[in-house]
Amino acid sequence: MILYNVTVNIDQTVEKEWIKWMKEEHIPDVMATGFFHDHKFFRLLHETEDGGVNYSVQYFTDTLQKVQEYQEKHSKILQDKFRQRFQDRYAVFRSLLEQV
Repeated sequence: MILYNVTVNIDQTVEKEWIKWMKEEHIPDVMATGFFHDHKFFRLLHETEDGGVNYSVQYFTDTLQKVQEYQEKHSKILQDKFRQRFQDRYAVFRSLLEQV
């Protein structure tokens, strides 16, 4: 199993709006691409020095090829929507993990 993890540090001033947008628009858009069979959405419990709040969105798939195809065909458009909506109010870190 492959896990595509997106960790986001979101500004507290837009946190509630961002969570709603993630649940109602962004995550459904990612899942609608058909490359992932499940997802999880978590809030990290540790504090940050910058006043932001950290979240992890985890998308699960069977092969690395599916993640690569998702990135080639869909991620730029979805990331652009994210960027336009929340501009300079977030930092993001993406990682790929393989179940062992």
